[in-house]
Amino acid sequence: MLEEKDLQAIAQIMDSRIGESEKRMANMMDQKLAQQKREIMQEVLPKRATLRCMNLLQSRAYTESKLRSKLKEGGYPQESIDSALAYVKSYHYVDDLQFAKDYIVNQAGKKSKRVLEQDLIARGVSRNEIEAAFAEAAEKGDGPDELALARMWLAKKRYDPAQADFAEKRKAAAFLYRKGISAETVRKAMELAEE
Repeated sequence: MLEEKDLQAIAQIMDSRIGESEKRMANMMDQKLAQQKREIMQEVLPKRATLRCMNLLQSRAYTESKLRSKLKEGGYPQESIDSALAYVKSYHYVDDLQFAKDYIVNQAGKKSKRVLEQDLIARGVSRNEIEAAFAEAAEKGDGPDELALARMWLAKKRYDPAQADFAEKRKAAAFLYRKGISAETVRKAMELAEE
């Protein structure tokens, strides 16, 4: 009959053989998982990120910065985001300069130049592109006419310079400053309102 020491030795050998086969099996599983992860990261996620960009762009225009943040919120890795943005930029689906031009033309009758600049910066458009968009809008005559805006806002506030005392004039000027109108334009608008 086998002694207890012999039984323990046999059990150890069996455990080591089982442990080795389990390690080999685990190693094979790790390799398969690593391969699947590489496949997902290199093939699946970039395609999905690109489709997500295209889907977002169907409803409205986005800046590159806003698209990047939307994809980050979706949990896409940086490589997939870069790949998707390169794709949509190659077809000019995302063009920050064009976005700035369109935004300026659409909002010129409602907002001052300073407010438009702040809005575009908040949307992720670079200062160079903003300046180029304003220059092109000025050439075409599509930029904001701050004097006309100031006069319109004073009329909406029913500003009457003949009836206004110093405090009311100061209040009207402060309102225009908050709307982003320059001091010189405010002064001109107030003078024109008095005529």
